[in-house]
Amino acid sequence: MSLPKAKFTITIATKNRLSELKYTLKKIAYLIEREDVMCILCDDGSTDGTFQYIVENYPKINVLRNANSKGIHASRNKLLNKVTTPYILSIDDDAHFISDHVLETVEAYFKQHPKAALLSFRAFWDKEKPSSTDTIKKAKRVQGFGAVGFAMRTEAWKAIPNFLEWFVFYGEEDFAAFQLFKKGLEIHYLPEVLVHHRVNLKQRRKHNDYRLRLRRAIRAGWYMYVLFYPWRMQPKLFLYTMFMQLKLKVFKGDIRAFFALLQACFDVIYNFPRLLKHSNRFTKEELNAYKNLSKPEYYWLPENTKK
Repeated sequence: MSLPKAKFTITIATKNRLSELKYTLKKIAYLIEREDVMCILCDDGSTDGTFQYIVENYPKINVLRNANSKGIHASRNKLLNKVTTPYILSIDDDAHFISDHVLETVEAYFKQHPKAALLSFRAFWDKEKPSSTDTIKKAKRVQGFGAVGFAMRTEAWKAIPNFLEWFVFYGEEDFAAFQLFKKGLEIHYLPEVLVHHRVNLKQRRKHNDYRLRLRRAIRAGWYMYVLFYPWRMQPKLFLYTMFMQLKLKVFKGDIRAFFALLQACFDVIYNFPRLLKHSNRFTKEELNAYKNLSKPEYYWLPENTKK
């Protein structure tokens, strides 16, 4: 009897988070072991034994490795360009699926909605699991997605440019969303699939890499302005972003945010020639159509906890 042809490839990018990765792999082992599923993991220069652990304990996982860290964009490019199955299922190394029948739900939705190129999942961000998994949310077309967990048609990935690796971190969601929209491909929010992202956002501000993360987040947004937005809109967008960072962080005593803002300004100036080279700007009509789509939903809370 011949084995069923693989339909899905699970992709995971990781770096120096072996304990989180072990937990994730334990939680999704039932998916990895399926005969119709492949799994590819990219170890981005970890120094905590990640590569050796995966090789020794998960023989079915195809492990790619960057000898030196290249960033999440480079890792995602390497992973996604290796996929040969019809569908991609991407999950962060500190997240796992809570809902049942994930693959069946995703495949059925793709078949019922041929224009959908990428599916964004409902994501719960907290260290503890949600008090309830029920939701009244309905599937819909949206502007973008969160990279914590998503599904994508492989042919859609091949239709757009690779992530720009010198971004290093942040911005890949908007970059892919804008490129997909420009190609006439749709992103849909699929709340039937629930992902538990085991992160406490408030505690992140206390981490040593807070300023670096904020710098990269700010500059990623600014990179998007130069790459995709009409020239006439860019000054207003830059000034508004700077004002909000000053108002919400710097003027409230967050001095690290001030330095992150300065560094992000330098990053945009330094990378401006490369941004121009890769620009793919919206026309006025395209931008209006994009803005009319529903906003992406990055964070979900159980309905019984909302005020």
